[in-house]
Amino acid sequence: MFIEQVPPFFRRLYPQAIWRMDPDEKAVYLTFDDGPIPEVTPWVLSVLARYNVKATFFMVGDNVHKFPDEYRMVVEGGHRIGNHTFNHKKGIFIKTKRYVENVDYADAFLHTNLFRPPHGIVRRAIFNELRKRYKVVMWDVVTRDYSFRLYGEDVLANIKKYVRNGSIITFHDSMRSYTNLKYALPRSIEWLLEQGYTFKVIE
Repeated sequence: MFIEQVPPFFRRLYPQAIWRMDPDEKAVYLTFDDGPIPEVTPWVLSVLARYNVKATFFMVGDNVHKFPDEYRMVVEGGHRIGNHTFNHKKGIFIKTKRYVENVDYADAFLHTNLFRPPHGIVRRAIFNELRKRYKVVMWDVVTRDYSFRLYGEDVLANIKKYVRNGSIITFHDSMRSYTNLKYALPRSIEWLLEQGYTFKVIE
């Protein structure tokens, strides 16, 4: 429960971050972290296109540097881009200036006002500095598609159990997540549509 849906006391540590969108609107916000990569991102885009769904991709700057074609595919597909640092940096044992420089360097490739810290971990000083020029986006539901202890059916079950109005849902377009994602992503979208949810991107 703590991982899949972060409890209120933890959210209060970063009250200025975006954890959930409008709870009165039956809409959800799909997000994908850690890409783009050629092995997974095009497949994710094909699934989203099949259901006419737009999503927000929090990208690692170094991946964009290495795989510009996949980055362009996301942009040309009408999806929203977010910053996930240049090297997937944890914001704990690193100086504030160095971390912010890493984020800003990623933005030279990404050109976005959205930022999500890898693992959701960032010191208060870093958070306060970044939110001066980025919207810091966390999440309402983590699917745990990256877990080697879970199967695709478990990832889908997490969606069904924890999603609610305004949920920001976190998937990953990464090799670590790919097996679970192949099962869970299309089935999650279909289930959400059956429940009457619409899909939006984070602005």
